[in-house]
Amino acid sequence: MKLGISIGYSGARLRIPIELIQLAERLGYDSVWTAEAYGSDAITPLAWIAAHTERIRLGTGIMQLAGRAPAMAAMQAQTVDAMAGGDRVIAGLGVSGPQIVEGWYGEPWGKPYWRLRDYIQIMRKVNAREDPVTHDGREYQLPFSGEGAMGIGKPLMSIMHMNKDLPIWLGSGSEATVKLTAELCDGWLPMHFVPGRMDFFRPWIEEGFRRAGNGKSWKDLEILGGGPVTITDDIPAALAAVKPGIALYTGGMGHKNLNFHNQHMVQRGYPDVAERVQELYLAGRKQEAIDAIPDEYVDEAGLYGSIDRIEKRWQAWADSGITGFRISNPTEENIQLMADIVDPPR
Repeated sequence: MKLGISIGYSGARLRIPIELIQLAERLGYDSVWTAEAYGSDAITPLAWIAAHTERIRLGTGIMQLAGRAPAMAAMQAQTVDAMAGGDRVIAGLGVSGPQIVEGWYGEPWGKPYWRLRDYIQIMRKVNAREDPVTHDGREYQLPFSGEGAMGIGKPLMSIMHMNKDLPIWLGSGSEATVKLTAELCDGWLPMHFVPGRMDFFRPWIEEGFRRAGNGKSWKDLEILGGGPVTITDDIPAALAAVKPGIALYTGGMGHKNLNFHNQHMVQRGYPDVAERVQELYLAGRKQEAIDAIPDEYVDEAGLYGSIDRIEKRWQAWADSGITGFRISNPTEENIQLMADIVDPPR
């Protein structure tokens, strides 16, 4: 089982916890993950982290498709990878949601599945550097020949020699995109994964392997789950501290009729809770929305309690089918604890 830490995206001020990342690297952690919403971006911090580390893999969890063209995503990932010494960057992709895509980036929501498919295929072509890149997809065409084109676009090949094997991962959770992940990607960042859910996703993943048509199987796909790790004697307080964020995403992140986080609460077996939280949150009754989230919903998605309780509950994650676990709230204490649990000192 590989371990990682997620440092997310910035709040009002960008602070990169280099000391925690270096501790994780010393303890044998495999990866560190950045993110982006509509503040700090996911790629730039990786360059800073690369300059202060030697080995740990550098992942974006996730780069938003609308934030950059597929060729630029490949260029950015490859540039940081080259500065980091090679074989360190993981290009984790995702679509975000229509409120950000249309409200922040000024792009149409369009057809996310086809945009993802085109995007990944173009990045593969850029990385391979076998021929000048052309692509005739439903969402992207290279050279561009649509409305407003001059008609003189030229297929190009990257000037820089790329890492042909730079891994591309996808953050996904719907049937279509999970199948696409298994078909085209090297790794999966599953949305709202908890122990016991792999059987739900298994048919989709195996259909993706079948579509790949190259003998691809479970051994060829990394799967990184994760969540909070909180050492505490007051479990109810720890669970309560997480609920405002869940209420925000489940109740207010996205349109009422298109909220992926709300949909995943339904998938996890909490349809009535999902409906109630959204209803209350959108009505401005945020505290009631927070209070409507059951403790067990929070508890099953992380590791909370005494060291003994965390060690016992870790087994469910270890047996869940994931190949890695990333801590979403890294501290010195929980980074050390998870290193001791997964690879006990001898």
